[in-house]
Amino acid sequence: MDLELLSQILIIIGIDIVLGGDNAIVIALACRNLPVDKRNKAILLGTGLAIIVRIALTIIAVYLLMIPFLQLVGGLFLIYIAYNLLTEDGDDVNKIRGGTTLFQAVRTIVVADLVMGFDNVLAVAGAAGGKIILVVAGLLISIPIIVWGSKIILKFMERFPIIIYIGAGILALTAGKMITHEERIQPFLETYSFSHYIIPLITIVFVLLAGLIKKTSTK
Repeated sequence: MDLELLSQILIIIGIDIVLGGDNAIVIALACRNLPVDKRNKAILLGTGLAIIVRIALTIIAVYLLMIPFLQLVGGLFLIYIAYNLLTEDGDDVNKIRGGTTLFQAVRTIVVADLVMGFDNVLAVAGAAGGKIILVVAGLLISIPIIVWGSKIILKFMERFPIIIYIGAGILALTAGKMITHEERIQPFLETYSFSHYIIPLITIVFVLLAGLIKKTSTK
């Protein structure tokens, strides 16, 4: 495995973990009204279906990003997502309702993951660079970590806020790379050969500074 491929997989795993850190809370809330003997079934079924849906949507997103200017638009939107990661309050998780039947709990897990995972889908599709195998490998590695270890991840994020900034930086880097991969602006970028390195760097600095300013201004 070459270094570039390994770095892409690690970036995808990092994106999944940072953006999917609240999945365990979603699962816990969705299953909290179920009898104990049905909770494990709901967790396994809900998580399994959510993984399948997530992989399918990410693969679709990979192909959609091949449409002219969608790499550029997707990159700009990913900058907003990275900024939002630093400034959001995380209220969406508290709106999850628990199901009273196995079907309701599974449905809640899948729907919540679908709605809350849109940013994840776009980020992973951009980081994959059109390689479907990276999407599948990254998700299969990271989702079990999220499901069984996200409570620990969340505690680390609360204790060490720098992790959130690292995650936002990864997203900003992905956004910058998506923008530079947009074919329609390649003639402009080729005029300034260093732009392929400068644009991702600018997106990282912009997102981190904007998020930091927003956080400090609201305190």
